[in-house]
Amino acid sequence: MKVGEIMTKNPACCFDTTTLVDVAKMMADHDCGSIPVVDGDDTKKPIGTITDRDITIRAVAHKKNPLTMFAGEIMTMNPVTVRADASFEEACQAMENAQIRRILVVDDKGSCVGVIAQADIARKASEHETAVLVKDVSA
Repeated sequence: MKVGEIMTKNPACCFDTTTLVDVAKMMADHDCGSIPVVDGDDTKKPIGTITDRDITIRAVAHKKNPLTMFAGEIMTMNPVTVRADASFEEACQAMENAQIRRILVVDDKGSCVGVIAQADIARKASEHETAVLVKDVSA
C-alpha cells in the first residue's frame, strides 16, 4: 500500500507569517491539531509544522502572548516528509525514527500534498503494527 492511498489529502497549510490566531482557527475549521507551514502558495514546500501543543507549550506556557505571534516563531522547523509514492512501511519507519505522530507527504516536486497521522496508520495497519508504531514513537 502506498502513502498516497491513506493520507489526508490537501491539508490546510499556513505560512511562517500566519498569525497564531489564524493557525488556531484553521485547526478548529479543519478539526486537526497540526498544520504544515509552507514556503508559499505556488510551491507549497514544507518548511515546518505547527501543532496545538506548540501553541500551548512554546507560547502560552512561556507567558508569551499568542494573540501577537506568528507561526514562524514557534513552528518545528525542517519537518520530516515522505513522498506520496512511498510505501506504508516507509512512512511508519520514518515516523518511528523521528518519533513523530504525524508526517507530511510531498509530491515529486516537494510540494505538500498530504499528512499521515498515527490514526491513519491505525485504520489500515494490523493491531500489532499499530502497537509497535505507537510504542516506538512514544519511546
